[in-house]
Amino acid sequence: MNLVTTIIIIATALSTILAIVSFWLPQMAPDHEKLSPYECGFDPLGTARLPFSLRFFLIAILFLLFDLEIALLLPLPWGDQLSSPLFTFLWASAVLALLTLGLVYEWLQGGLEWAE
Repeated sequence: MNLVTTIIIIATALSTILAIVSFWLPQMAPDHEKLSPYECGFDPLGTARLPFSLRFFLIAILFLLFDLEIALLLPLPWGDQLSSPLFTFLWASAVLALLTLGLVYEWLQGGLEWAE
């Protein structure tokens, strides 16, 4: 038997054993709290027309924006292998500068203040 077949058999056996153990091991004793849906701290059985703070949405959008920035900058270390790494560095610097200016603008406008 060759190495590839042995690795496939071991991986399949290990996956099957772990799947079987994961079904038998946990304790199945759900209570009322575990069965109720979680709705970001709100009562799921109450009315859906509660007033909601728009600052929460602003903070969430800013988080997504800077999370996207990280995703855009992840391939940057491989940019030095291109024919012109300086061009890649300039584009990354432009993205960072634009996002930094946006953050400074939000900060100066008071958009990051949670309590008024």
